[in-house]
Amino acid sequence: MERPQIAILGAGIFVRTEYIPRLSEISDLFILKAIWSRTEESARGAVDIAKKFFPNVECKWGDAGLDEITKDSSIAAVIVALAAQIQVDLSLKLLKAGKHVLQEKPAAASIDEVETALSSYNSLSTSLPCRPIWAVAENFRFEPALVEGAKFMADIGDMVNFQIIVEVPMNSSNPYFSTSWRHNFAGGYILDMGVHFVASLRLLAGCEVTAVSATTSHVDTSLPPPDNMSSVIQLENGCSGVLVTVVSAKTYQTFWRIVGLKGTLQIDVENREGKYGYLITLSTPERQTKSPFYPFSGVTEELKTFLGDVSRAILKKDDSFQAEPRISFLEGARDFAVLDAMLESGKKKGALVQVKKF
Repeated sequence: MERPQIAILGAGIFVRTEYIPRLSEISDLFILKAIWSRTEESARGAVDIAKKFFPNVECKWGDAGLDEITKDSSIAAVIVALAAQIQVDLSLKLLKAGKHVLQEKPAAASIDEVETALSSYNSLSTSLPCRPIWAVAENFRFEPALVEGAKFMADIGDMVNFQIIVEVPMNSSNPYFSTSWRHNFAGGYILDMGVHFVASLRLLAGCEVTAVSATTSHVDTSLPPPDNMSSVIQLENGCSGVLVTVVSAKTYQTFWRIVGLKGTLQIDVENREGKYGYLITLSTPERQTKSPFYPFSGVTEELKTFLGDVSRAILKKDDSFQAEPRISFLEGARDFAVLDAMLESGKKKGALVQVKKF
């Protein structure tokens, strides 16, 4: 297949430390034509890093640079990694120009924006010969350990209960602490981070969240509210459990524990020799089995999936091509809807809130 040319909108921390290095690992799948940012300084900073791997990458900035990328018919796909408040509008602008889009999570900034975005995207099928792919980057759905964990669910039988514990020290030593848009974003780090764990729960359980009851608090005033959330979650399979998210913790710990009628599945995040990854433990009355250590690799896997889908969509040139559903905007919208319901419940002192269905 012909390698598609792509561009990146955004030159922030995640682009510099994750997207560019991960894309360099799969550079045989695409051609990186341009990186754009609002300011020339920011764009050049990211381009300088990218040139080590992509010597011909172009630097674009400001309204003029964005216009050039949008009108450039040689660019087939764009990665949008910007502040959550502006991503949807830019993504739709690019989609209307016929470009495939991989947008960073969260899918939107509000439920109203999700509904409007889905309506606008669906209407593209009447104005374009082939509706472009709109993907939301949710790397947890592509982490090999979590994909394997979903397969192991059959070994523990029907779900009885689950616990997901997330403790993250989001303080001044964390590079993402200084990103101003997260401090001015409704839901703050709880929402931005929380969609990952909703995505992982939906993947492992294999069903949707129907209702939630949550309590929230704001303890560390250097963080946007809330910085703590405890949620009781009801699944459509009849099982319930908890998601506890603390972004004002002093130490880092994350694990998933799912109890079934036949056994228990636990997935722990560990640091081995400076690399973070996952360890799966399957416990039954007969024995306990531990998996190999899975280093984090979800970003690479989701990029491979998106770029492969783009190449196949270019070959098909019609709506007969179906992109990988795990990466769709719709899946990202469903993750967002659960977090939105949790935050609404928190404002209502733990009242039960039904999750908006998409």
